[in-house]
Amino acid sequence: MKSSKFPLETGKSISVVIPVLNEARSLVQLLPSIAQVLAQSGLGWEIVVVDDGGTDNLREVIADFAQADSTRNVQLVRLSRNFGKEAALTAGLEHARGDAVLCMDGDGQHPPHLLLEMIRLWQQGNEMVIAVQRMRTSESLFLVKAKAIFYRLLQGEGRFKIPPNAGDFRLMDRRVVSALLRLPERSRYMKGLYAWLGFRTVTLPFDADPRWEGKSKFRFRQLSELALTGITSFSMKPLRMVSRIGFGISFFALMYGLYIVFETLFFGNPVSGWATLSAGIMLLSGIQLVCLGVIAEYLGRIFEEAKQRPLYIVADTVDHSGLALELQPRETTF
Repeated sequence: MKSSKFPLETGKSISVVIPVLNEARSLVQLLPSIAQVLAQSGLGWEIVVVDDGGTDNLREVIADFAQADSTRNVQLVRLSRNFGKEAALTAGLEHARGDAVLCMDGDGQHPPHLLLEMIRLWQQGNEMVIAVQRMRTSESLFLVKAKAIFYRLLQGEGRFKIPPNAGDFRLMDRRVVSALLRLPERSRYMKGLYAWLGFRTVTLPFDADPRWEGKSKFRFRQLSELALTGITSFSMKPLRMVSRIGFGISFFALMYGLYIVFETLFFGNPVSGWATLSAGIMLLSGIQLVCLGVIAEYLGRIFEEAKQRPLYIVADTVDHSGLALELQPRETTF
């Protein structure tokens, strides 16, 4: 077996990127499990942990992990505040140095033993290996239906497809990572960006393990905001729906107006009174406000992109691999 020192002078290497927010207790168990699996791969390896504004003892956990074995190569990238998982993932990808990069969560739900199979599929020539969750038994019926509607809106009109149960648990070749980091948008929906890139892709079904510690940081509000980012970044369908609603209402209003004129001229029936008029005005006003809200979401996305603020700010980095970067010093923003 090759040495696990990173990087190898010959052979390939892999980086495992783990964005976390107050997951230090889980990482106490997770990091040694990942190291044990990677040691069997015969590749040079490192682990890049991105602290997305957490307040726990992550720095001590990383230091203890690195000091337990000199072959454990780990970087800690600490962001200046909580920028969100998409930004933390991008920070990890920017700091990863492997020929392949494998992204996974830090809560223990992504099984480490699957890493060897993902590496094997990459070595067979696949440039992206996506782990797709088989079942989500903990989700409510409402959430399942909402996700189905979301993915129907999101699909790229036949040009690319986003697997519904695929998340950030995936392996990417260096070519894929380099292409991903060249994409300039600040409002990043990573699953959409992965699919948009293309490349030779294979899926790998898996069953998620229970969380080792704590509860999910993604509540309904965070999921809703992420869904809005995804839809406004990858789909024009809501805007087209607004246009179709406008044409539909105009057509029915014209038909109803002609009906009123016909009924009044030929049958002498009086036009309906105040109640009908009020209900019609309130209905149309509500539809107009909904349509303006849809348009405002897209304008807000343009506003965010136009400001060109950094996606994240790095407060500091700690490299426990004992190896200096051979490349130029990295920027602290992306």
